[in-house]
Amino acid sequence: MTSTLKVFVARLVGLVVLGPDGESMGRVRDVVVSMYLPGQRPRALGLAVELTTRRRIFVPMSRVTNIDADAVTLTTGRVNLRRLHLRPNEALAVGQILESQVHTDDPDHPGLHDSALVVVDMEIERSQRLDWVISRVALRTTRKGPLRRRGETVVVPWHHVRGLTRLNLNRPGHGVELALTQFEGMRPADVAGVLRELPDHRRDELAAALDNERLADVLQEMSTDEQTAALAALKPSRAADVLEAMDPDDVADLLGELPAAEAEALLARMDPEESEPVRRLLLHSPDTAGGVMTPEPIIVSAGATVSEALARVANPDIPSATATMVFVVRPPTSTPTGKFLGAVHMQALLREPPANLVAGILDADVPRLGPDDSLEVMTRFFATYNLVLAPVVDDDAHLLGAVAVDDLLDAVLPRDWREQEPEGEL
Repeated sequence: MTSTLKVFVARLVGLVVLGPDGESMGRVRDVVVSMYLPGQRPRALGLAVELTTRRRIFVPMSRVTNIDADAVTLTTGRVNLRRLHLRPNEALAVGQILESQVHTDDPDHPGLHDSALVVVDMEIERSQRLDWVISRVALRTTRKGPLRRRGETVVVPWHHVRGLTRLNLNRPGHGVELALTQFEGMRPADVAGVLRELPDHRRDELAAALDNERLADVLQEMSTDEQTAALAALKPSRAADVLEAMDPDDVADLLGELPAAEAEALLARMDPEESEPVRRLLLHSPDTAGGVMTPEPIIVSAGATVSEALARVANPDIPSATATMVFVVRPPTSTPTGKFLGAVHMQALLREPPANLVAGILDADVPRLGPDDSLEVMTRFFATYNLVLAPVVDDDAHLLGAVAVDDLLDAVLPRDWREQEPEGEL
């Protein structure tokens, strides 16, 4: 028996979920509700729990043994680790129902009978049959009335709310603002995981609402199939803007999966300065160093100072693996560069006086890859030299780019590795 028999769903969000052994397994992110049961109150079927691995799973409410101010505790037994997937009659309380427009015929609030109201929270209650059902709904007024202030909140019994059981959760714009608020502060990979769980129309709607930079970061954490689907839902001009905000190697991987005419149309819409590195990458096979590399590593000339190199490394937009090494070349310093002279490791930069030249701490013998090296060669390379970043240099000693170990992992892992379910149960 749970110590709490009633709770508002917004209060549950963010609570730690404890297993029967008292160890934290994740946090509550939403409540899954069954919406379409004629003649019955909608039931709270379970919790959408985000594991410490960032995967979201479904935990049935029957597994909940205690809810207190800080945590939700589960009973003994198995928890399936398969990713959360909603059935056609199910909805996410926070992600889909809150911010819905409804009406009320509650006799205690006659002044609201003709008012447009918005759902701001829902109370779930444990019934005598041990099911969790929606008992009350918190509503906010959307316009000022003769006796009411705009933005005032009232709580009414579920059976006096009209329109919620037949909510058109597919309608454009529904709850987008609330969802975007939830995304604030989340890592792109976590946002990608959330979008992956939503119906196609909802995912496309939220993707369209993200700004170009944010959407680009999220797309880079998706599989190529998911990227192409998301791109297809955008207008061509918007799609080109998002591609410009992505890393060139990710754009090349994505466009390489599209029909040639479609890929060329998108490249033509991009700024030539942004599309040119992508075109160079597309000349290489995707299973070679030239196809996996980023053409935009950190590059300086031999005359650069340590402080200048560190300023480049400190750029928050530079991926962590890319920031481990600064490449030194003769002009030009954009790829393909002049003669490749070597590299300076970040640790070496941190030990040097800021005014010193990078040429004085140059590692001229840093191991390097060729643009035609295979995935197997690259895998052995990183295992041998214990590096996280490797320069890609052609036969004429021009630096073409760099391969980061995370880009290599993306290339060697199964195509759908982001979507694969873990084995076993918790």
